[in-house]
Amino acid sequence: MELRFIIVRNMGFRRLTLYFVLLISVGKLHCDEHTHTYKDNEEVVLWMNTVGPYHNRQETYSYYSLPYCQGPKEVIGHYHETLGEALQGFELEYSGLSIDFKSDTPPTVFCEIELNEEKLKAFVYAVKNRYWYQMFVDDLPIWGVVGEPDDTKGEYYVYSHKKFDLAFNGNQIVDVNMTTEGKVLLTVGAKIPFSYEVHWKSSKTKFENRFDKYLDPNFFQHRIHWFSIFNSFMMVIFLVGLVSMILMRTLRKDYARYAKDEEMDDMDRDLGDEYGWKQVHGDVFRPAAKPLLFSALLGTGCQLLVVTVAVILFTILGELYTERGSLLSTAIFVYAATSPINGYFGASIYAQMGGKRWIRQMLCSVALLPAVVCGTSFFINFIAIYYHASRAIPFGSMVAVACIVLFVVLPLTLVGTVLGRNLAGQADYPCRVNAVPRPIPEKKWYMEPAIIVSLGGVLPFGSIFIEMYFIFTSFWAYKIYYVYGFMLLVFLILLVVTICVTIVCTYFLLNAEDYRWQWTSFFAAASTSGYVYLYSIYYFIFKTNGWLWNTVSKLPFLFFGKLHGPLFALD
Repeated sequence: MELRFIIVRNMGFRRLTLYFVLLISVGKLHCDEHTHTYKDNEEVVLWMNTVGPYHNRQETYSYYSLPYCQGPKEVIGHYHETLGEALQGFELEYSGLSIDFKSDTPPTVFCEIELNEEKLKAFVYAVKNRYWYQMFVDDLPIWGVVGEPDDTKGEYYVYSHKKFDLAFNGNQIVDVNMTTEGKVLLTVGAKIPFSYEVHWKSSKTKFENRFDKYLDPNFFQHRIHWFSIFNSFMMVIFLVGLVSMILMRTLRKDYARYAKDEEMDDMDRDLGDEYGWKQVHGDVFRPAAKPLLFSALLGTGCQLLVVTVAVILFTILGELYTERGSLLSTAIFVYAATSPINGYFGASIYAQMGGKRWIRQMLCSVALLPAVVCGTSFFINFIAIYYHASRAIPFGSMVAVACIVLFVVLPLTLVGTVLGRNLAGQADYPCRVNAVPRPIPEKKWYMEPAIIVSLGGVLPFGSIFIEMYFIFTSFWAYKIYYVYGFMLLVFLILLVVTICVTIVCTYFLLNAEDYRWQWTSFFAAASTSGYVYLYSIYYFIFKTNGWLWNTVSKLPFLFFGKLHGPLFALD
């Protein structure tokens, strides 16, 4: 086996983007599928991926978990996935079918199986649950159905013949289609001959446009989508104007009242009228409770903000959605590369709050997000292993992620921490913090932090509600999300709405003479993720038929999901 680098296999900016993706070793192949160029009669590899029920895209198993048989061609080795592919559950295996570039293959039987009781049950279960399978030819996906039931007779059939229609433009493959034929009744002792045929034809489709047929512009660019964007944009304009008007008018009145009070003698001043945000000016810059955790969360949030914007921009410019696992691989690389941002902002905020345990703070910043994500993934991975699903993450991929955290994220975060402590660690507050904390007076029920937090996420969630529907549909249904320009616009709208909401929430809390604004404003913004999480549960239960939910609904699944909330909202 010889080692070589996997690089991007397409044109334009995508090539530059994926130069940054992890270098993965792959086995020597007998074709040039990585450059997408072929010579006449050169082998074209058909990779078998996964099989699973049509109603739940996330429930997938190895293609050969069903009693299919491989072709007679010599096995060229298991496909070595990139890190992104492994984490997303791709499990490509060689089909053993002989397909040569521009060379037609007549109907050919490549193997035959005899059904025993066990194989019969496996196929019947797959047909009853409408199992689909996925294959790849030159990185182009193909889907096919296992079989079909005859409900009137109570019989089940499996398709035994695959007809491939491939199109080429010059020396590149630009289109792949497959038709399943040859229904065979499933009975004990039945012999099923599996066959295939291949037909090639010339096409005028350009290579860079070959992925367009997998996109669904009628769904993603529907006028409802445009209307939701316009509606969110108008809400932003209204909200920004409302916040500006309320705050400016209110603050102007407060300044006028306080200026009038300063001109009065102590005997003339009505102490009963002393209220408002200015009364807590000596406590408003008091360090937040648990400053180490608070600074780690803010540092992680700043990093996630940069990661999100960068990945969206890379995807818009490089069309990463056309490459298996490239989006996740790019996100992992960008997250590792932006670790100094986490260390810088986390350490500077922690130092401004008077923190002294900066090493512990740095380690908390490094481990916070990976620990939550890996902890949740470990739990889901345990369920996937129990069901023998392809979503189970290989041990080697776990080791790779751990190495990235230890040898890339940790050192870069340390660099950012040192810079943050030394360059921005000095507090520059406009007033001095009182030595003794001011008592917090009683306030109306709707000014309580819990109420402010629970209501703070309503408007931000409303601005992204429609977009979340499209994202969930692409995640759980057979849609490829590609409108990342929409996503970037919605994300910017979310940022503006969240900023406005937190400003208002902070003002109301300070006006109630409660100076504990740091955690309240943080969770007011983070509560948006709680609404997103609840909506995802609703979508999963009522829009899909999820085996995972039926399995773990009474287990700590909700707990792990809740942990994602504040971190995700920091974007």
